[in-house]
Amino acid sequence: MAAAAGVLHGRADARRYEDNSATREAPWVKWTILGLALSFFALFLLLPLIAVFAEALRKGWVTYLTSLSDSDALAAIKLTLITAAIAVPLNLVFGVAAAWAIAKFEFRGKHFLTTLIDLPFSVSPVVAGLIYVLLFGAHGWFGGWLAAHDVKIIFAVPGIVLATVFVTFPFVARELIPLMEAQGREEEEAAVVLGASGFQTFWRVTLPNIKWGLLYGVILCNARAFGEFGAVSVVSGHIRGQTNTMPLHVEILYNEYNFAAAFAVASLLALLALVTLGLKSFIEWKVGRTHTESE
Repeated sequence: MAAAAGVLHGRADARRYEDNSATREAPWVKWTILGLALSFFALFLLLPLIAVFAEALRKGWVTYLTSLSDSDALAAIKLTLITAAIAVPLNLVFGVAAAWAIAKFEFRGKHFLTTLIDLPFSVSPVVAGLIYVLLFGAHGWFGGWLAAHDVKIIFAVPGIVLATVFVTFPFVARELIPLMEAQGREEEEAAVVLGASGFQTFWRVTLPNIKWGLLYGVILCNARAFGEFGAVSVVSGHIRGQTNTMPLHVEILYNEYNFAAAFAVASLLALLALVTLGLKSFIEWKVGRTHTESE
């Protein structure tokens, strides 16, 4: 028995050695790869980020704050917040419903629905904006009816919200689908057997299991909603102080050679990116810690 145990232990040690040796490289290879990665990060990510804040503050804090308190800038910030406040909750509801249906049920057309969810990833945002113009524009399919009933979608807030919803709706669903599939259906089925209603099953069983993935998807969705440019640019009409979001306002200021104001508004978007990165890292740490504790 002892001999057999020794043989098994020796084989386990040999396997561990082989696994470690498979990824063992010379020190110069490791440092070269690390240097390339850090150089890429510094050149393409860190340096542009520093440049944004440096240009925004080049003329001092007074100019910076004045640029942000301009009426057009405030209108752009307000519109961006309103758009995100509408688009993100809509995508949250859709994402949870789609993930629940795909992960927990079998039905005809399931794979087709999964493909449709990925559609905004493969379609250019500009094309998405043109689709809405084709549907709701003055000469679009529903343009005549909308004009007759004095309903304005294109070159107005509803069009901006629709375009933002389109480009952001995969984020929540795509985070939840693999998570809910990995968790399986056993806990929900047990809750139903014990007499729980559908709402109780979701609120007390499903939601606690997906809360971190859901929050992660919402954060990514919100970041994309704030920074979306292509689709919104097509449907907004670039009406200053009315239909310009923050990215569009940055473009207008830059084209007018008002660099200080352009970079000031851009710095707010950069701050949002940094906050998103921080929240993303926190969620990943929290999920890893929860998984470790559960083991």
